[in-house]
Amino acid sequence: MARKTKSISGVDLTQIIKPRSVAVIGASEKEEKVGHVIMQNYLDVGFQGPIYPINIKAQEKIMGIQAYKSILDVKKPVDLAVIAVPAEAVPHVLEQCGKAKVKGAVIVSGGFEEVGRKDLQDAIKTISKKYRLPFIGPNCLGIMDPRSRNDTLFLPTSKIDRPKIGGVSFVSQSGSVGSSTLDLISGEGFGLAHFISYGNAAVVDEVDILNYLADDPETRVIVFYLEGVQRGKEFIEVVKKVTGKKPIVILKGGETPSGVSAAHSHTAALAGSYEAYKAVFRQFGLTVAEELEELLYYAKVFETQPLSTGNRIAIITNGGGHGVIATDALYRNGLMLPNLSRETEKSLRKAMPKIVNIAMPMDLGGEADAKRYQAALEILENDPNVDGFMVITLFQTPGADESLASAIAKFATGRKKPVVAVSTGSTYTRSHVSIMEASGIPVYESPTAAAKSLSALIEYSRYKEESAK
Repeated sequence: MARKTKSISGVDLTQIIKPRSVAVIGASEKEEKVGHVIMQNYLDVGFQGPIYPINIKAQEKIMGIQAYKSILDVKKPVDLAVIAVPAEAVPHVLEQCGKAKVKGAVIVSGGFEEVGRKDLQDAIKTISKKYRLPFIGPNCLGIMDPRSRNDTLFLPTSKIDRPKIGGVSFVSQSGSVGSSTLDLISGEGFGLAHFISYGNAAVVDEVDILNYLADDPETRVIVFYLEGVQRGKEFIEVVKKVTGKKPIVILKGGETPSGVSAAHSHTAALAGSYEAYKAVFRQFGLTVAEELEELLYYAKVFETQPLSTGNRIAIITNGGGHGVIATDALYRNGLMLPNLSRETEKSLRKAMPKIVNIAMPMDLGGEADAKRYQAALEILENDPNVDGFMVITLFQTPGADESLASAIAKFATGRKKPVVAVSTGSTYTRSHVSIMEASGIPVYESPTAAAKSLSALIEYSRYKEESAK
């Protein structure tokens, strides 16, 4: 049975995120209509509960399913109403949902406060309060929950891949940022717990969503694109609660004055000073991303690697130049190379050919194969001066092949010390990257991305340890 978790403001999101039954209001046989795409998505992803197509002009069936002219005509319980009708019609439709005792709604329709129609947004907020009917939106994509197969997105499955099931929950105030990043996530080495696009946040806002995810056992990492906060005090309160349990990676839109203006016209967000937001984020343990790519960098390392407070990172490579670049990247991000113990140096000299210089960063040579990498990693693992690993594998070299990718993946699985990999290249490289990422090791295209990610992991680990005291 689905758990019930109320937010600080008393909003229960369970039926919105994991509904047992869904009504699509605005469902249509016309393929170009948003309501048609939403219906098709529910069918494509295999939603197991009853689906009720609602359209005032409906005939007997829509897309082969019994249709209704009004939600009031549905005589069975409805957990979630997905509303995809013109903005002017939304208050009437939401009123009917309240009378029908629908438990929650997602309003994907735009045309509210983001375009100056505060009257319409105020109207639906009043209806929500009257019937105690929480909704996400308006002006949003809504929810995707891979486990319950709830998918309110009006983006066809043929155009945007749905990520695999995992432990990262991605929250986005923007639908466009959300959809494009979702598409990227599906090609990364981690999976999705929930996707929540909440748009104008007329009723359910970032505080309610974070509060739900704080206690959600399916969510191990929260990734957030935010344009503004409406309830500052409550936001800080819930952030402190969440970061004591699990990491939050956040990208704040509206850094410049023009960006602030754009954010308001986009989702009616109250986007204040970027520097003030950033200071608060860091104070309470959030990991701040400066661009979209960093959201993915950090999500990968938090989802797959153990927490670690140590910043001494061993670099192993089969390309000397990459080792130099990686060393610079470590120190730029507050990390450092370890001083290897005498026992470690002795063991490495015995295991490595004479051409290998026993020092950090360790260049194993262009002909290094799986056996050489594995020996070096296993020896370094036992050195108490080594807190983590950056393993650079250039698959263009003679010794680098599928067995090397498998050896690194095997080594990284279940380790108590974090391991990240760096592999730069095209088609041949990417085929081997997939082997490593399938085992749960995050792979980056550059040492800089890998170093930033390790630094973020360590910084959060230290915050969590300190806050627990």
